[in-house]
Amino acid sequence: MIRECTLKDISDGRTYDVNDMVKADTGNCQGCHKCCTGMGTSIILDPYDVWLLKTNLNCSFQELLNKGNIELNMVDGLILPNLKMGEGDICSFLNEEGRCTIHHIRPSICRLFPLGRVYEGEGFKYFLQKNQCVKENLTKIKVKKWIDVDNIEDNRKFILKWHSFIRYVGDRIISLKKDKQSESINDIAMFVLNSFYIADINLSEGDMSLIYDMIINRIEKATKIIDETFS
Repeated sequence: MIRECTLKDISDGRTYDVNDMVKADTGNCQGCHKCCTGMGTSIILDPYDVWLLKTNLNCSFQELLNKGNIELNMVDGLILPNLKMGEGDICSFLNEEGRCTIHHIRPSICRLFPLGRVYEGEGFKYFLQKNQCVKENLTKIKVKKWIDVDNIEDNRKFILKWHSFIRYVGDRIISLKKDKQSESINDIAMFVLNSFYIADINLSEGDMSLIYDMIINRIEKATKIIDETFS
């Protein structure tokens, strides 16, 4: 989901690179799970998020839906999955003590918080969201340590590719709406859902580092298919 607002509106006014220090460390949250409560449909999952869940929980996309861990909603014309809030409007992955049961494979939006991304040209930087984390006296931590992802440069390339793809598909959907081609819009939405979320990516344990390349390859193929099919 792309927010149309100024950086001044939502941040401390600064942007950060991965090696910069930022006041984002919550000190292990100390039992707080406010940011895991009442999030509605806002924790949208990208293909890497879903691959991590399916692989580590040993389940299919449909099983995640059936268990009530995720749900599908329309986002800018696409059908995308998001984490589902459960009983008490709390994330379905929290345990009785209010602790995340998938913390080691948590989605990128959760991993970032209270940081966000701002896209600039061909890249992006991070910003500190203001008035979002309720914990006081956050301490400084290096951005890449806070994000804590494997192969951060490969992760960055994937994020940029996916962001660009979503913008591209969004523009194509807007064009189809103008031409009143609702059937084609539905076809694109289902194509993206099937290609990047429902379909499995099978990698052996020794090849796990290739996941970003595999998803990027799918993005490039999907772009070509959409170009040729919905031109």
